[in-house]
Amino acid sequence: MEIIIGLFIIAIGAFCQSSCYVPINKIKGWSWESYWLVQGIFAWLVLPFLGALLAVPEGQSLFNLFATTNSFHMWMTILFGVLWGVGGLTFGLSMRYLGVALGQSIALGTCAGLGTIMGPVLLNIFFPELNALSSLTFAVIFGVVVTLVGIAIIGIAGKMKADSLSQGDNQTAIKDFNFPKGIAIALLSGFMSGCFNVGLEFGKDINFGDLTNPMFKTLPATFLVTLGGFVTNALYCFYQNQKNHTWNDYKKGKVWGNNVLFCALAGALWYSQFFGLSLGKGFLTSSPTLMTLAFCVLMSLNVVFSNVWGIILKEWQGCSRKTIYVLVLGIIVLIISSFLPQLMAC
Repeated sequence: MEIIIGLFIIAIGAFCQSSCYVPINKIKGWSWESYWLVQGIFAWLVLPFLGALLAVPEGQSLFNLFATTNSFHMWMTILFGVLWGVGGLTFGLSMRYLGVALGQSIALGTCAGLGTIMGPVLLNIFFPELNALSSLTFAVIFGVVVTLVGIAIIGIAGKMKADSLSQGDNQTAIKDFNFPKGIAIALLSGFMSGCFNVGLEFGKDINFGDLTNPMFKTLPATFLVTLGGFVTNALYCFYQNQKNHTWNDYKKGKVWGNNVLFCALAGALWYSQFFGLSLGKGFLTSSPTLMTLAFCVLMSLNVVFSNVWGIILKEWQGCSRKTIYVLVLGIIVLIISSFLPQLMAC
């Protein structure tokens, strides 16, 4: 029963993340770089910091925790956050060129597979005594493979969509639709975004041990990863503000209330995925397989819900019935990949 609860919590987080681009459509009069930075303040700084405080027991301090943590582990966690930040930047561009459904599918699918495998592999390189590779069991690898198969099927559906619709039809659904450019950016985004889970692996012991509730144990590491990612994104957004002469966006007082509200909502929805991941893993401790695969499960469910939003937002409008059947098949495979490894491990 606890495993079902854990997966359900992760699913809620995935649904929230997949919904985070909906509030952004309500932002008025700001360029991409301006609203991306403001929503990032909430998604990558404010909310992760508040979440990390939940892992601090009475009489302790989050800053004391960081001060006494192994510096190598802490800086590696932040470093992979910086690398993940590159993925976050290109992630937004993949939505621009492919739409919510296909863009998230390709980027998050690549992120799911590489993020799950890279963590134990890199930990084994730096700390072979931890035997981190032992977590990559056959059930875990098989789960990753099934996830990638589901992503590939959705990618095929996206290619069928691109081939069947005219350029005008594609741009009616997605203003800047560009399949080749979007695919390249989405793959880069997925590779770099996988660094998030690597950062979590390096920072998994950054907590107060048994004094920290199991549901909150990964939240301090989550804050360090998003902190690194914020640095990358902030530098790029400031560069774009300067290049595009969009500093005046922040002086548009009439839209500040509206835009900050929807940026905060988008940031809260985005952060929900990793808050839910931490809470969900607190219920998965009896299953080493799902503890290792939890990040992959989250990413696959993100893809499922992003495609549901893609259908709602009519990004698949005008496609043939065959294309929709292929899309639905990919979604079904991803749902199966969420619980199949646990069945194999039993």
